[in-house]
Amino acid sequence: MKDVYLSESDGHSMGVRSPESIRIAYLILVHRLPDQFKRLFKAIYESTNFYLIHIDKKASQKIGEEVRSFLKSYPNVHILDSENVTWGGYSMVQAELDGIKYLLEMNTKWDYFINLSGQDFPLKSQNVIKSFLSENYGRNYIKIANQEESRPETMNRIENYFEEQEDKISEKTHKRDFMKDVVPYIGGQWMILTRNCYEFMINSPEVKKFEDYYLNTLIADESFFQTVLMNTSFKGTLINDDKRAIIWIPDGDIKLRPKTFTTSDLGFLQKGDHLFARKFDDQVDGQIIGYIKKNYDEPLKSVVKLADIKSVPIIFNHLN
Repeated sequence: MKDVYLSESDGHSMGVRSPESIRIAYLILVHRLPDQFKRLFKAIYESTNFYLIHIDKKASQKIGEEVRSFLKSYPNVHILDSENVTWGGYSMVQAELDGIKYLLEMNTKWDYFINLSGQDFPLKSQNVIKSFLSENYGRNYIKIANQEESRPETMNRIENYFEEQEDKISEKTHKRDFMKDVVPYIGGQWMILTRNCYEFMINSPEVKKFEDYYLNTLIADESFFQTVLMNTSFKGTLINDDKRAIIWIPDGDIKLRPKTFTTSDLGFLQKGDHLFARKFDDQVDGQIIGYIKKNYDEPLKSVVKLADIKSVPIIFNHLN
C-alpha cells in the first residue's frame, strides 16, 4: 500500500453534487448539559438531514427524559439504545459503529456522516457546510498520521492489552504483539466521512480482525478508523483534516484535553476554515456562541476545490 497524490482527472471522476442535494447524517453523543445539546441541535437542524442521538447510559434519567421530550417534534430524528460509553474504551468506537449500521439499515439517502458531541457547535451554517461538501464531494475528512512515527509515546495504547470495565479501563495490562503486517495510525475521534466509506467499514470482512484487536486497546476511538482505512482495500480519498477547531491543553495523566472555549478564543475560531469547534460549556462562558453566530453565513476563507487537488500535500488515495 502506498500514499499517492490524487490526480486532477481522478478527482473529477468523483462526481459533482449541488449543495441543495447534499444530505448529512449526524450522530450526536450526549451525556450532560441538555440545554447546550438543544442549541446545537437547532443550529444544525434541517428537514432534509438525518439525526441519530445517543444518550450515554451514565447520564441522569432527567437528562434522558428532557432530551427525548425535546426531540419528539422532529420527525427525522432517531434515538439509539443507550450504551455505557467509557472514556478511553472501545465502547466509544462501538457506539459509532452501531450508529452507522443503524443509518445504513434505514435505507435513506444520505451522502456524509458527521459525528459530534453535545458540547460541540458549528462555526458555519448548514448552507456553508453543504457548499463545502458539494465542492469536495467524495472526499473523507479525518485526522490521520503514522502512530509509530508521529506519536510514539502513544504506542502503549495498542501494544498493551486493556480491558474495559463498567466505568473505567482496567489498570492491569500486559504487553502483546501488534497486528502482523499492519501499520498503526492515529488522529482523532471526529470525522466527516462519505456513505461509501462507512459501507466499507460495516460490510467489508477485512474489518473484523481490527475490531477484535482494538477491543482491548486504549483510546481506540482516536486510531481504530484511521488504521482500518489505511490498511485495507478501501480506495477512497482521505484528507488529513477533521475540520474541527480544537485547542489541546495539558491535563495530568490524560496528557491533553480540549480547552473549553471562551470569548478570548474568538480570534482563533474565526481565522481558520473549520466547520465545527469543541468544546463549549455555558457554565464557563455562555456568551461565546452568540459571537460565533455573527459569522455563521460567511463563506470559508480558503476552500480547496477538486480542481486544485494537485497542490494539496495531505491527501491519501489508497491503492493496494
